[in-house]
Amino acid sequence: MEEKFMKEALKEAQKAFNKNEIPVGAVIVKDNKIIARAHNIKELKCDATGHAEILAIQKACKKMEAWRLSDCDMYVTLEPCPMCTGALIQARMRKLYIGTQDDKTGACGSVLNLLEYKFNHKIEVQKYILKEECETILKTFFKQLRERKKGKLNEEKSNI
Repeated sequence: MEEKFMKEALKEAQKAFNKNEIPVGAVIVKDNKIIARAHNIKELKCDATGHAEILAIQKACKKMEAWRLSDCDMYVTLEPCPMCTGALIQARMRKLYIGTQDDKTGACGSVLNLLEYKFNHKIEVQKYILKEECETILKTFFKQLRERKKGKLNEEKSNI
């Protein structure tokens, strides 16, 4: 079941990839049904809070007509940052499934682990669901981004 929902999160990550956004996707599941899905739109909206997790939480809260998502689970392709981890705690998310770790901004064990602190809510975490697929889309995105930047630099040099 975990792989089925992580594949849906990967579909969202692909949407972000296609928009030249960092390819992170998230889905929120209640009673084995997806109630919300989202992907990064930070660049598109010029909004630092445009993370897949935040957007999925907002959609789920609207659908549930409640801010507590204590009967819900999130599947996300990349380990949440501190902002998103805090939002998951605030939303009282039941369980978090992570595709791959984020060694630069991860707040569920990589850089720090906010889930270890004594907040009023604990989230169960399961890591590395479809890890290879989640890593591949990110590596491909950043490789293409570096190549585009390198191409622009070479173009600028030739115009001098």
